[in-house]
Amino acid sequence: DHRDLHSFPTRRSSDLLAPITTLSFARYESQRAWSLLQMQLGHGRLAKVPGLRFYKLLGTGAGSGFSLWPDWDTYALLSVWEDHAQAQDFWQNSEFSALHAERALHRETFWLETLHAAGKWSGENPFPNASRKRSEHPVGIITRATLRASRLHEFWEAVPKAAKAIESAEGVTWFKGIGELPWIQQATFSVWESQEAVRNFAYKSQPHADIVKKTRARNWYTEDLFARFAVVDHQVEELQ
Repeated sequence: DHRDLHSFPTRRSSDLLAPITTLSFARYESQRAWSLLQMQLGHGRLAKVPGLRFYKLLGTGAGSGFSLWPDWDTYALLSVWEDHAQAQDFWQNSEFSALHAERALHRETFWLETLHAAGKWSGENPFPNASRKRSEHPVGIITRATLRASRLHEFWEAVPKAAKAIESAEGVTWFKGIGELPWIQQATFSVWESQEAVRNFAYKSQPHADIVKKTRARNWYTEDLFARFAVVDHQVEELQ
Protein backbone atom coordinates (compact mmCIF):
# COMPACT_ATOMS: atom_id res chain seq x y z
CA ASP A 1 0.00 0.00 0.00
CA HIS A 2 1.55 3.33 -1.05
CA ARG A 3 -0.21 6.41 0.26
CA ASP A 4 1.22 9.91 0.54
CA LEU A 5 3.10 10.60 3.77
CA HIS A 6 3.07 13.89 5.60
CA SER A 7 5.84 16.37 4.85
CA PHE A 8 8.78 16.10 7.22
CA PRO A 9 10.46 18.88 9.23
CA THR A 10 14.01 19.74 8.12
CA ARG A 11 16.67 17.96 10.18
CA ARG A 12 18.86 20.05 12.47
CA SER A 13 22.55 20.19 11.55
CA SER A 14 23.38 18.48 14.86
CA ASP A 15 21.29 15.48 13.78
CA LEU A 16 23.41 14.87 10.67
CA LEU A 17 26.21 13.25 12.69
CA ALA A 18 23.87 10.81 14.44
CA PRO A 19 23.61 7.19 13.26
CA ILE A 20 20.88 6.72 10.66
CA THR A 21 19.10 3.74 9.08
CA THR A 22 17.82 3.75 5.50
CA LEU A 23 15.30 1.31 4.07
CA SER A 24 14.98 1.58 0.29
CA PHE A 25 12.47 -0.21 -1.97
CA ALA A 26 13.17 -0.48 -5.71
CA ARG A 27 10.65 -1.69 -8.29
CA TYR A 28 12.02 -3.18 -11.53
CA GLU A 29 9.24 -5.07 -13.38
CA SER A 30 11.09 -5.86 -16.64
CA GLN A 31 14.36 -6.78 -14.90
CA ARG A 32 13.30 -9.83 -12.89
CA ALA A 33 16.29 -12.07 -13.61
CA TRP A 34 18.78 -9.23 -13.12
CA SER A 35 17.25 -7.93 -9.89
CA LEU A 36 17.03 -11.42 -8.39
CA LEU A 37 20.71 -12.02 -9.22
CA GLN A 38 21.66 -8.84 -7.36
CA MET A 39 20.51 -10.48 -4.12
CA GLN A 40 23.82 -12.39 -4.38
CA LEU A 41 26.05 -10.05 -6.37
CA GLY A 42 25.13 -7.05 -4.25
CA HIS A 43 27.14 -8.34 -1.28
CA GLY A 44 30.41 -7.72 -3.11
CA ARG A 45 29.50 -4.09 -3.78
CA LEU A 46 28.37 -3.46 -0.20
CA ALA A 47 31.17 -5.22 1.68
CA LYS A 48 33.51 -2.22 1.95
CA VAL A 49 31.21 0.80 1.73
CA PRO A 50 32.47 3.54 4.11
CA GLY A 51 30.27 4.02 7.15
CA LEU A 52 28.01 1.03 6.48
CA ARG A 53 27.82 -0.86 9.77
CA PHE A 54 25.02 -3.36 8.93
CA TYR A 55 22.93 -4.20 5.87
CA LYS A 56 20.41 -6.69 4.55
CA LEU A 57 19.39 -7.33 0.95
CA LEU A 58 15.70 -8.20 1.12
CA GLY A 59 12.92 -9.58 -1.00
CA THR A 60 9.33 -8.40 -0.53
CA GLY A 61 5.87 -9.89 -0.28
CA ALA A 62 3.35 -9.95 -3.13
CA GLY A 63 -0.19 -8.64 -3.17
CA SER A 64 -0.91 -6.11 -0.44
CA GLY A 65 2.58 -6.78 0.91
CA PHE A 66 2.05 -9.70 3.28
CA SER A 67 2.03 -12.91 1.31
CA LEU A 68 3.41 -16.42 1.19
CA TRP A 69 4.57 -15.55 -2.34
CA PRO A 70 7.34 -13.08 -3.22
CA ASP A 71 6.91 -9.87 -5.16
CA TRP A 72 9.38 -10.60 -7.96
CA ASP A 73 9.38 -6.96 -9.08
CA THR A 74 10.33 -5.28 -5.80
CA TYR A 75 13.46 -5.60 -3.66
CA ALA A 76 14.72 -3.70 -0.63
CA LEU A 77 17.99 -2.69 0.99
CA LEU A 78 18.16 -2.05 4.73
CA SER A 79 21.32 -0.13 5.70
CA VAL A 80 22.57 1.14 9.07
CA TRP A 81 25.05 4.03 8.79
CA GLU A 82 27.56 5.71 11.06
CA ASP A 83 26.09 9.10 10.13
CA HIS A 84 23.76 10.87 7.73
CA ALA A 85 26.54 12.20 5.47
CA GLN A 86 27.88 8.73 4.67
CA ALA A 87 24.37 7.48 3.92
CA GLN A 88 23.72 10.47 1.65
CA ASP A 89 27.01 9.92 -0.18
CA PHE A 90 26.13 6.27 -0.80
CA TRP A 91 22.72 7.03 -2.30
CA GLN A 92 23.98 9.93 -4.40
CA ASN A 93 27.38 8.68 -5.56
CA SER A 94 27.96 4.94 -5.09
CA GLU A 95 28.29 2.38 -7.87
CA PHE A 96 25.62 0.26 -6.19
CA SER A 97 23.07 3.09 -6.15
CA ALA A 98 23.80 4.15 -9.75
CA LEU A 99 23.61 0.59 -11.07
CA HIS A 100 20.22 -0.02 -9.52
CA ALA A 101 18.89 3.40 -10.52
CA GLU A 102 19.68 2.57 -14.17
CA ARG A 103 17.50 -0.54 -14.03
CA ALA A 104 14.69 0.37 -11.63
CA LEU A 105 11.46 2.13 -12.53
CA HIS A 106 10.83 3.53 -9.06
CA ARG A 107 12.78 3.85 -5.82
CA GLU A 108 11.43 4.87 -2.42
CA THR A 109 13.75 5.41 0.54
CA PHE A 110 12.85 5.92 4.20
CA TRP A 111 15.37 7.60 6.54
CA LEU A 112 14.95 6.23 10.05
CA GLU A 113 16.24 7.34 13.44
CA THR A 114 15.96 4.69 16.15
CA LEU A 115 13.53 5.32 18.99
CA HIS A 116 13.59 1.80 20.46
CA ALA A 117 14.97 -1.57 19.39
CA ALA A 118 14.86 -4.92 21.18
CA GLY A 119 15.89 -8.38 20.06
CA LYS A 120 18.43 -9.63 17.53
CA TRP A 121 18.95 -9.85 13.78
CA SER A 122 21.65 -12.32 12.70
CA GLY A 123 22.90 -12.47 16.27
CA GLU A 124 23.00 -8.72 17.00
CA ASN A 125 20.82 -5.70 17.53
CA PRO A 126 21.97 -3.58 14.56
CA PHE A 127 20.14 -0.38 15.39
CA PRO A 128 22.00 2.29 17.39
CA ASN A 129 20.76 3.27 20.82
CA ALA A 130 17.97 5.81 20.70
CA SER A 131 18.96 9.44 21.12
CA ARG A 132 15.37 10.25 22.08
CA LYS A 133 12.24 8.32 23.04
CA ARG A 134 9.61 10.45 21.31
CA SER A 135 9.41 12.29 18.02
CA GLU A 136 7.14 14.67 16.10
CA HIS A 137 7.84 12.62 12.95
CA PRO A 138 5.77 9.71 11.64
CA VAL A 139 6.76 6.38 13.17
CA GLY A 140 8.31 3.44 11.30
CA ILE A 141 8.08 -0.10 12.68
CA ILE A 142 10.24 -3.08 11.73
CA THR A 143 9.39 -6.51 13.08
CA ARG A 144 11.41 -9.52 11.97
CA ALA A 145 11.88 -13.15 12.92
CA THR A 146 13.50 -16.42 11.94
CA LEU A 147 10.78 -19.07 12.05
CA ARG A 148 11.12 -22.54 13.52
CA ALA A 149 10.70 -25.15 10.80
CA SER A 150 8.17 -26.97 12.96
CA ARG A 151 6.03 -23.82 13.23
CA LEU A 152 5.98 -22.69 9.58
CA HIS A 153 2.46 -23.96 8.90
CA GLU A 154 1.03 -22.27 12.01
CA PHE A 155 2.74 -18.97 11.19
CA TRP A 156 1.60 -18.76 7.58
CA GLU A 157 -1.89 -19.85 8.55
CA ALA A 158 -2.05 -16.76 10.78
CA VAL A 159 -0.66 -14.31 8.19
CA PRO A 160 -3.94 -13.48 6.35
CA LYS A 161 -5.59 -12.39 9.61
CA ALA A 162 -2.54 -10.29 10.53
CA ALA A 163 -2.50 -8.71 7.07
CA LYS A 164 -6.17 -7.73 7.27
CA ALA A 165 -5.62 -6.22 10.71
CA ILE A 166 -2.84 -3.90 9.58
CA GLU A 167 -4.49 -3.04 6.25
CA SER A 168 -7.56 -1.76 8.08
CA ALA A 169 -5.70 -0.15 10.99
CA GLU A 170 -6.30 3.52 11.66
CA GLY A 171 -3.20 5.69 11.20
CA VAL A 172 -1.09 3.34 9.05
CA THR A 173 0.19 5.06 5.90
CA TRP A 174 2.58 2.52 4.31
CA PHE A 175 3.36 -1.17 4.76
CA LYS A 176 5.24 -4.02 3.07
CA GLY A 177 6.44 -7.49 3.96
CA ILE A 178 10.21 -7.98 3.62
CA GLY A 179 12.52 -10.94 4.17
CA GLU A 180 15.91 -12.53 3.62
CA LEU A 181 14.78 -16.09 2.99
CA PRO A 182 11.29 -16.88 1.63
CA TRP A 183 8.93 -18.49 4.14
CA ILE A 184 11.57 -18.73 6.93
CA GLN A 185 13.21 -15.34 7.62
CA GLN A 186 10.41 -12.80 7.55
CA ALA A 187 9.95 -9.15 8.47
CA THR A 188 7.48 -6.30 8.07
CA PHE A 189 7.92 -2.56 7.68
CA SER A 190 5.09 -0.13 8.33
CA VAL A 191 4.75 3.64 8.72
CA TRP A 192 2.25 5.24 11.09
CA GLU A 193 1.03 8.79 11.55
CA SER A 194 2.07 8.87 15.21
CA GLN A 195 3.17 6.81 18.18
CA GLU A 196 -0.40 6.97 19.44
CA ALA A 197 -1.59 5.21 16.27
CA VAL A 198 1.00 2.47 16.88
CA ARG A 199 -0.13 2.03 20.50
CA ASN A 200 -3.79 1.87 19.51
CA PHE A 201 -3.05 -0.88 17.01
CA ALA A 202 -0.83 -2.82 19.44
CA TYR A 203 -3.26 -2.76 22.36
CA LYS A 204 -6.70 -2.42 20.81
CA SER A 205 -6.51 -4.68 17.74
CA GLN A 206 -7.77 -8.08 18.90
CA PRO A 207 -6.43 -10.03 15.87
CA HIS A 208 -2.97 -8.51 16.42
CA ALA A 209 -3.08 -9.26 20.17
CA ASP A 210 -4.12 -12.87 19.50
CA ILE A 211 -1.21 -13.41 17.10
CA VAL A 212 1.31 -11.93 19.57
CA LYS A 213 0.04 -14.32 22.25
CA LYS A 214 0.38 -17.27 19.87
CA THR A 215 3.98 -16.41 18.99
CA ARG A 216 4.92 -16.60 22.66
CA ALA A 217 2.79 -19.57 23.65
CA ARG A 218 3.80 -21.67 20.63
CA ASN A 219 7.43 -20.48 20.49
CA TRP A 220 7.31 -19.74 16.77
CA TYR A 221 10.69 -17.98 16.48
CA THR A 222 14.34 -18.90 16.97
CA GLU A 223 15.28 -15.19 16.76
CA ASP A 224 13.22 -12.02 16.60
CA LEU A 225 13.49 -8.23 16.76
CA PHE A 226 11.18 -5.25 17.14
CA ALA A 227 12.32 -1.71 16.30
CA ARG A 228 10.55 1.63 16.34
CA PHE A 229 11.89 4.63 14.42
CA ALA A 230 11.23 8.27 13.70
CA VAL A 231 10.79 8.59 9.92
CA VAL A 232 12.88 11.74 9.50
CA ASP A 233 12.85 11.80 5.70
CA HIS A 234 11.15 10.05 2.80
CA GLN A 235 12.42 10.20 -0.78
CA VAL A 236 10.60 9.02 -3.90
CA GLU A 237 12.42 8.72 -7.22
CA GLU A 238 10.72 8.02 -10.57
CA LEU A 239 13.69 6.65 -12.51
CA GLN A 240 12.36 5.69 -15.95
